[in-house]
Parts: sequence; C-alpha cells; structure tokens
Amino acid sequence: MAESSMAEKFSTERFREEIGADAAPVNGSNIYECDAVSLELFPHGQRRLIIDRLSLNVRAGEFLTIVGSSGTGKSTLLRLLGGLVPASSGTIRFRGTAVTEAPIGVVVVFQDYSNALLQWRSVARNVALGIEGKLDKAEIDRRVRQSLQMVGLERNAKDHPWQLSGGMQQRVQIARALALKPDVMLMDEPFGALDAMTKATLQDEVLQVHERTGTSFVFITHDIEEAVYLGDRVIVLAGPPGRIHKIVQISLPRPRDQMRTRQSAEFLNYRAQLHAAVLSAGGH
Repeated sequence: MAESSMAEKFSTERFREEIGADAAPVNGSNIYECDAVSLELFPHGQRRLIIDRLSLNVRAGEFLTIVGSSGTGKSTLLRLLGGLVPASSGTIRFRGTAVTEAPIGVVVVFQDYSNALLQWRSVARNVALGIEGKLDKAEIDRRVRQSLQMVGLERNAKDHPWQLSGGMQQRVQIARALALKPDVMLMDEPFGALDAMTKATLQDEVLQVHERTGTSFVFITHDIEEAVYLGDRVIVLAGPPGRIHKIVQISLPRPRDQMRTRQSAEFLNYRAQLHAAVLSAGGH
C-alpha cells in the first residue's frame, strides 16, 4: 500500500476509533514518572547496583529514545518500566499509579522477533495472541485486520512467520502490540539485527504508527543516528551503574525523511552532540 494512501486511511483519530483504542492521554502530560529508581541484584551473593537513583518522565504521545554503551542499564530500565522487574528503591508510576506488575496499556517489543513469534501459528493468529479469550471473534478479527494494515502485512495474514523475512517478522510483532491498543510501546533494540535497508524502512513505519495512533514510545538503541532520527528527546545513560548523563531535546521537523532529515545541518549537529555525550559518559 502506498505511503500516501495509508496516511489518508489511517489518521490518528480514525485508527484509534477503528481499532477500539481508549482515549489517549493528553499530549505533554506525563504518562510515566520515575523518581530516584534504583535496582540492586545479588549474583553469587555479591551486591551489584544496576540502576542508581534514576529519575525521568515520559510524556504522553512522545517518542523517547535511549542510548548508551553496553552495561549502562538500557534494557534493564525498559524492564523496570514494563513491570517485568521490581525496583529495589524509588518509585515508578504509570498514569499516576505505582508500577508493581506489568501495567495495562504497556507493551514490550523485543529484538528477538523469531523467538517472540509462534512459528506454527499463522501471522493473523500471532497478532491475535494477546487478545484471544478477552474479546469476541468479530472484535479480534477487526483488530487483527487493522493492525496488519498498519504495518503493511494485510496480504500475509495466512502466512507463517518462518515464511517471512526478518523485517516482516518484526512487523508481525509490532502488529501484535498494536492489537492490544497500547498507550505505550517499549521497544528494546527492535531493529538491531536487521540490515540497513530494512532497518530504515521499519524506522519510517514506526514513525507512521506513532503519528497515526498517538502511542508513546520508549525506544532503546545503540545507534546514535537512529536515536536522533526517531526521537523527540534522547536520553544518554552512563554507567555502570546506570544513571542519566544527558538529555537532548530533538527539534527536527516531522514527518522525517531518510535522505532530507539525515543530511540536514541540524541532524548532523545532534549526532555530533550525542556522540560526544556517549563518549564523555564512558561509552566506546
């Protein structure tokens, strides 16, 4: 489906109405609030501080990207936000409520799409996995259809994941997340294993999903250029233990373009600024 026709068919309001999403939080308000969050682990009986008194807010409707060298706690922070790991101290609030388990309205998308998908299920049944038994068949079919259309896989509904390319399998995982009508998508280096061309295509598709649905994104990456291209803000983590080293507001105009945006003086300036920040944080 051509990009222009997809944009016309799936405006933010229409998609949220068709997929049955709840009203999105007001843009600019905080959907996540983290206050002095720390995480301690005790491997082999020895204390290890993974995250150290980290405080940040995630604004409703924003695309927040997080970079940092290995060992700075990027993936751990995502798991804390997703309620997959409890904080040792400090508070994490989602929509004003303390996170003690996986919050309703938050979906995690991992890098390892092949293990995240059930290879014996069709694409459509993989997308339906999170809503089976919770909705009637007509509603499930509607959400699956709309989600697959959003990622350009409506013609692959009857295929199986093993028949698809890596990029298409990652689209299936994103469609499954969309079928849950999330307020927040937490993405842990989802394109890290893909080739450059596929990666660029999926970056643009995720930005289209963000624009049309109003969903908030927290996106982990090692790629500084990817962080700038996608983000409204970029957080640079230092560590270990993980802590915020720098926050950069990205004021590049939207919609973004792989050629025009990346060749602009503003983009190159942000890239240099963040590269210096990662180095000064101890990255390499």
